[in-house]
Amino acid sequence: MSVPSLLSAAALALALAVGAAPLAAQTASQPTVQVSQPWTRATATGQAVGGGYLTLRNSGPVADRLLGARSPAAERVELHSMAMEGDVMKMRPVDAVDVPAGGSVELKPGGLHLMLLGLKKPLQPGQSVPLTLRFEKAGDVPVQLQVQGSGAPAQDAGHDQGAGHEHGASHTH
Repeated sequence: MSVPSLLSAAALALALAVGAAPLAAQTASQPTVQVSQPWTRATATGQAVGGGYLTLRNSGPVADRLLGARSPAAERVELHSMAMEGDVMKMRPVDAVDVPAGGSVELKPGGLHLMLLGLKKPLQPGQSVPLTLRFEKAGDVPVQLQVQGSGAPAQDAGHDQGAGHEHGASHTH
C-alpha cells in the first residue's frame, strides 16, 4: 500500500470514528421508556369508549413526554385527566403527559388515562388491544392492553356506563 493510500485509509477511519461519537452520545442521552401493566376493561355491545391504563417508567437521564397514542381498535385515542370538582367527576383532555428522567407516571382510573374513542367492536375479557404510544423523544412504543372483565378493580365512575361524570367544556369528540 502506498503512503497516500495509507493516509487516506487512516483519515477515513478517523472521520468515521469522529462521526460516530456524536451519535453514541446522542443515543446515550435518549430516554428509555418502559411500559408495565397495560390494561383496559371489557366493554358492552354498542359502547363506543374505553379507558386505557398503564405505568410509564423512564430509566433514561432525560425527561420525556407522552404526546399521544393510536390503536386500530378505535377511531382515535386521547390523553385525559379526571378529577373531582365538588361532587362531579370532571374529565378533560390533556396535550401531553410528562415522564421525568428516572421516574414513572401511572395512568389509572380516576386520574390520568387514555381514552379509546370510537371503538370498532366490543372489548372482550382475555383479548388484547394493540396500542402505539408516541413519545416526544423515545418515539413510538408499541404495547398490548390486556382486556380485563368489566368488574376489574378501581372502577372509574363513568367509563363503563357513561354516567357519573361530565366532560369539560374544552373536550371535543
